[in-house]
Amino acid sequence: MIVSDAFAGRKYAVLGLARSGLATVECLAASGAGVVAWDSRDEARETVADKAELADPTEIDLQGFDGVVVSPGVPLNKHPIAMHAKLAGVPIIGDIELFALARPSLPKHRVVGITGTNGKSTTTALIHHIIETAGIPTRMGGNIGLPILGQDPLPEGGIYVLELSSYQIDLTRSLDCDVAVLLNITPDHLDRYNGFEGYVASKARLFGMQSPDHVAVIATEDQPSRSIAAQQGARRVEVRAADIDPAAQAGWPSLQGPHNAQNAAVAIAVARALGIDEATIEQALATYASLPHRMQRVRELNGVLYVNDSKATNAASTAPALAAYPPVEGRKRLHWIVGGLAKTDNLDECAPWFGHVAQAYTIGEAGPMFVELLKPHMAVDDSEMLSAAVRRAARMAQPGDVVLLSPACASFDQFRDFEARGDAFAAAVAALE
Repeated sequence: MIVSDAFAGRKYAVLGLARSGLATVECLAASGAGVVAWDSRDEARETVADKAELADPTEIDLQGFDGVVVSPGVPLNKHPIAMHAKLAGVPIIGDIELFALARPSLPKHRVVGITGTNGKSTTTALIHHIIETAGIPTRMGGNIGLPILGQDPLPEGGIYVLELSSYQIDLTRSLDCDVAVLLNITPDHLDRYNGFEGYVASKARLFGMQSPDHVAVIATEDQPSRSIAAQQGARRVEVRAADIDPAAQAGWPSLQGPHNAQNAAVAIAVARALGIDEATIEQALATYASLPHRMQRVRELNGVLYVNDSKATNAASTAPALAAYPPVEGRKRLHWIVGGLAKTDNLDECAPWFGHVAQAYTIGEAGPMFVELLKPHMAVDDSEMLSAAVRRAARMAQPGDVVLLSPACASFDQFRDFEARGDAFAAAVAALE
């Protein structure tokens, strides 16, 4: 874990003992800080009973504390801890801010921070892969993988790659990224902000914390991102999906589609800012393996490719997946498995790419509604169950075709979460002969 003398003799309250909260308590206790910790779950409190005093920060006097460390999942616009800490004059921070405070005591390193509404995890993993391919020591954390405080510090010259949600940025005051990244901004999480403008302002804070000699890589394909790029601060590098040569992208198996063109354009710009050579970048793009459930190539059987995009839980996130597989020589080759618990009553964002689909296979609660929406545009099979959809698509698909699970829906009608749905798809594909 990361240990720092920056915390020695200080006092912190930690609210929320999931993965990042547990790592925070471990880090602070090992660093010589006094810790008060709390979680509503008995088993979580028991885990830290030997390292922290157990008390609810909303019910104790916070005078003299150096900070209240909360989970990003705590809604500060509604939770009583916000006013309680404010009245005591104590800052509310997150584990990323603790990492920022620990940085001066760590071996000399650099930090890449990635934010945006969509594509954060893929881009973070891709940048991490490029750095690894270059032979540079690196750790990946933040909103992906293991909590950063729970990982061992890097040796001198290493690079930390952090995926940062708006919630994590809200809890950070001093993270000066050597390279900060903005992918895109579309309306999201508006229950936590004072309108869309508040959400945009949260993303902009990542760049406001940067030193002028550092680099900001911004994909300027939406107006909010362009407005942030126009602000004063670190050196701006603007990129677009159109910067990517389609012929080159064809050689990157796990980075297909226009959304991944944007992800790749950003990652290439970051790698260049870090001084990584072009040959290494190209090698890494070609060898990158998709994250599970995000345009993940599951199997190729009898010339048919099976792709798990279960993470696509709304039409806007499914649209780029449909765009990734256009007809070849006029033949439609995409077999689309779609449905689940619908978030809207339409698939409008997907409509521009309906012409790529040879046949759709609807599943779940939204199945009957999607049959009516799609049958004017393509052949549709109301398969109801995911396993049936896989079997029927496999019977219809020809060599060169793609069977794509990109549901445009939440999973909770039939599955615990999108991961369980993606795993069920992979299992059904594995059972094919």
